[in-house]
Amino acid sequence: MNAIYAAVVGILIGIFIFGLKTGVGCGFSKLERNKVILLAIAYFVISVILGSLVELVDQSYLEGITSLGMSLHVIIALILIAAGIYTQKKWNCGYDVSKKTFLAISVPCPVCLTALFVSCMILASSLEISGWKVGIIVGGVFFISVVSSTFVFRKMDRSPEDLGTVMMFLGIFYLLGAMLVPAYIKAKQLNISAVESGNFEILPLIVFSIFVLGGFVVNHMRGH
Repeated sequence: MNAIYAAVVGILIGIFIFGLKTGVGCGFSKLERNKVILLAIAYFVISVILGSLVELVDQSYLEGITSLGMSLHVIIALILIAAGIYTQKKWNCGYDVSKKTFLAISVPCPVCLTALFVSCMILASSLEISGWKVGIIVGGVFFISVVSSTFVFRKMDRSPEDLGTVMMFLGIFYLLGAMLVPAYIKAKQLNISAVESGNFEILPLIVFSIFVLGGFVVNHMRGH
């Protein structure tokens, strides 16, 4: 029983940390308070809806849902990197577009929705309670995380350039996650020889991510 509670606490902490991503976008872009509350409420409602759907989806589909979320990481990563570069470029030209580009990091995306759904599914199975109740718990934690972190990040008084940097960093992080997590799962399932061949499969993607990171650093240095 203690292990179950530890797992539940760990998932809820993970959800809270995941909500910080939305808080960064809202805080660094200095989004109006009422819009922050509306966005947090939207996440809460979505969580309740996803929690209610948990009972309609069989647990056997969990692996397929997770793998789908991994594939979407690449798309979201590229969007974040592009939005970050665009935000910094415009800011260096004297234009603040952060109240538009923050949407790339703050609004519900497929990766976020997949994470929320998987969290609801695991919690419902662990706690053995109704899905909609789990949705309320997950949505409540996410709501608190978004609202509290937004006001904390807003007090840091960061510029849109900082928001662009965070978006690019998260984009590269998502990209690496999409490469390394499947490779780790494959390494746990296959023998040593298969693992070695799997390393060559992700090598081009790793090289690509290095080029992206290098381009960001060069671009950042030129901007200064």
